[in-house]
Amino acid sequence: MLDLPSALADLTSAATRCAEIARTTVSDLPDDALLEHQRALAESARFVDLAAAAVAAEVAHRSRRELEYSGLAQRKGARTPEALVQAVTGTSSSTARRLVRVGTMMAQAAAHDVDPTLAIAEPWLAPALAAASTGAISAEAVEVIRAGLVRHSGDASPDALADAARRLAGEAREVTIERLASRARELCDQLDGSGVALREQERRDRRYLRLFPQLDGMTRIVGLLDPESAAVVINAVDVATSPRRGGPRFVDPTDIARAQRIVDDERTTEQLALDAVVELIDLSVRLQASSAPAPRRADVRVLVTLGDLDRRKGVGYIEGQTASVSIATVERHACAGGLVPILFDKDARAMNLGRTQRLHSARQRIAIAARDGGCLIPECDRPPSWSEVHHIEEFSKGGKTDVADGVLLCRHHHMLVHNNDWRVSRSGSRYSLIPPPGIDPIQTPIHLQPKGPAVRRLLATA
Repeated sequence: MLDLPSALADLTSAATRCAEIARTTVSDLPDDALLEHQRALAESARFVDLAAAAVAAEVAHRSRRELEYSGLAQRKGARTPEALVQAVTGTSSSTARRLVRVGTMMAQAAAHDVDPTLAIAEPWLAPALAAASTGAISAEAVEVIRAGLVRHSGDASPDALADAARRLAGEAREVTIERLASRARELCDQLDGSGVALREQERRDRRYLRLFPQLDGMTRIVGLLDPESAAVVINAVDVATSPRRGGPRFVDPTDIARAQRIVDDERTTEQLALDAVVELIDLSVRLQASSAPAPRRADVRVLVTLGDLDRRKGVGYIEGQTASVSIATVERHACAGGLVPILFDKDARAMNLGRTQRLHSARQRIAIAARDGGCLIPECDRPPSWSEVHHIEEFSKGGKTDVADGVLLCRHHHMLVHNNDWRVSRSGSRYSLIPPPGIDPIQTPIHLQPKGPAVRRLLATA
C-alpha cells in the first residue's frame, strides 16, 4: 500500500516526464489526439487539485481556533491556515482560500457518510462534492456552485438546493467556469426570487472608482462596476473598439466607413477605449451643465418576461450582463426608455417580415438578441453587440428574413458556418447545429440552448 510521500514522488516523476515528452512531441500530434491529451491533462490536474484541497483542509484542522498559538499556522508564523497554504504553495490568496474551504467541506462530507450524526455545514452541496471526489469536476467548480447558491433567503428547501447543485455539477463538465457562475446565479434567482433586489443592491454597493495620481503626471484608474454601470461603459467601449477586436461586420456604407476609420486610427485599441470613456463622461458633464434634456439610454436594453412584468414579481436582465436585476429596476428603465419585453408566442416566435427585405431590421435584431443572448454556439461567450444575424436558410435559396429563421452568431462562428459547411436547423422553437460530414459522418445535431436569460426564465417558469 502506497503512502502519500511515495505517491507524491511517483506523481512528481510522472509529471516531470510528461512535461518533457509534451515539449518535444506535441507538435507531431494530430488534432484529435492533441485535444484528447489536453482533456486528459485537465482531468489529472483536477485530481491533483483534489489532493491539494485535502492537505489544505488538514492544515486548517491543525490550525483551528481553539488551539490558539499552538496551532500549525500560528507556530509557523502565519496568521491563518489560508495564509500558510498560500506561503507554502506560492498560489494566490483566493486559491488558498478555495483549497481550504473545498477540502474542509469534502472532509466533513466524508465523515458524515461514516457517521450521519456528525454535523455538516451545507449538506445540499453533496452532489457537487461527490462529482469532485471522482474527478468529474474541479474544486474551483465546486466553489463556484457553492458561492452561487449559498446566498438564498432560507426559503428554499434542502432538496431544492441539492437538486440545483446536482444540475450545476452536471453542467460543469461542459461549460466554462464563467458560464457556470452565471448559471448558478440564474438558479439562485429561481429559488429565491424575493432576494433579487437585495442581491442587486449588494452588487451596487460594491461599486467604486479610485484615481491614483502618478509621479510622472499620469493617473491610474482602479474600479469595480455593478452590472447596470458596466452595461453603459461596455457599450461605449464596444462602439469605439469592436472593429479592431473582431466585432460584427457591417453592410451599410456609412457603418463600413466608420468601422474602417476605427481600424485605421493611429491610436491603440486601449487608447480608443479610454478616450471613449472620457468622451462619455465629458458629454455627461456638458449635458448636466446645459438646459438640454438628457437623451434616452436606448443603447442599454433591459429584458423581462411579460408575465414577470405584469405580476411585478420575478427578475429582469440587462442585455450583455449575467446578473439579474429587480422588477423595480426594470420599471425604472421603462420610464427612461430602453425596455425590451419578451413578447414571444408559445413557439418562441416574434414578428415576421417575410421576404420583404434581405437584412434583418433593427426591431428584429432586438428580438433575436433578447432570445439568443449572444452567439448561440455553446462554448462562445460573445454578447449580442458582437454578433451578426445568420439566416438558417440562405436568403438566396428562399430563406425568410424573420425572427424565427434568424440566429445570432459572432463573426468567427458566422464565417465558420458559411465557409466550413456547418448548418443551423430549426424545429419549432428549437435550434440545432449540424456538423459537416468531415467532422461527424453521422452529422449528429448539437442542440443550441438560448442564452438570453429572460427567455431561459420564460422557459423555466412556463
